Amino acid sequence: MNVAAEKYRTFSETEWRDLAQNHFDIATTFTAGPRQRRDRDEKHPVEDFLFNYYPYPIALMEQWQPGYGTVLQFSDLETLPIQLKNRRYRIDADRCYLDLELMDEKERQRLQWIVELLEATQRHVPNFACHGLHEWAMVYRAEEIRHAAIAPLRLPQAEIDDLVSSRSITCTHYDAFRFFANDAKPLNRHPLSLDTRLKNEQPGCVHANMDLYKWAAKSMPWVCSELLLETFLLASQLRDLDMRASPYDLSAWNVKPIKIETPEGRRDYEIEQRRLAFLAIELRTKLITAIQRVVLR
Repeated sequence: MNVAAEKYRTFSETEWRDLAQNHFDIATTFTAGPRQRRDRDEKHPVEDFLFNYYPYPIALMEQWQPGYGTVLQFSDLETLPIQLKNRRYRIDADRCYLDLELMDEKERQRLQWIVELLEATQRHVPNFACHGLHEWAMVYRAEEIRHAAIAPLRLPQAEIDDLVSSRSITCTHYDAFRFFANDAKPLNRHPLSLDTRLKNEQPGCVHANMDLYKWAAKSMPWVCSELLLETFLLASQLRDLDMRASPYDLSAWNVKPIKIETPEGRRDYEIEQRRLAFLAIELRTKLITAIQRVVLR
């Protein structure tokens, strides 16, 4: 591959090592707590969720990668960080860069599908009327309390059931819907399955926007670590909103609830949901662009 013809950016070893160290310093402000709690076998229902629900190691957040279109100069192959020895990197004398020729067809197809999903989500009309009822539907009629080992419910079961049965449930995200209690699934306005994701996912959804972190992680190392970190930071805010609006009592972690069982709480939820959805639009666009740069070549 002619690197010059591809108009790659070139970083000296000093430049990219400074970038990598700066990224590590920022990332560890978010990974240190979960790592320490994991080692002590402790749990935090908000801050640890992204490392438990999504199957990506804490180290992925901390390891800097430049993304496609960047050449890194180096003096000693032995001192290259392990993530830059990934099989998709071409080592050419004293240079290291991601090479599309080293991408297999299965990986290319996965990236193409991610782009299709992100573009479809971006096109759809956002829904801001769900008010976080998905977490309530998961504990409807106490069939199973999903987070019972971590936190108790903050309301009596009867009040939770009354709210779920009295309001329209408009969940559009299959990965949230699949955790609904069996009795709650027929109450959802949309029939959901893995096969209907392209049809149903929409940009107002808290979980669809949280999943930008998942899609960025699945697109590594072709997208840069800065974008991964940006999607993680947004996902962290979305998880906070998600759990504050849930029926769980999180006072032990000083998490103040958004009481969506009240009109005021539903208003507050929607305001924050809209703010985060606006941020997600920009990040989704950046992620689409980064992946398209790879799959459209």
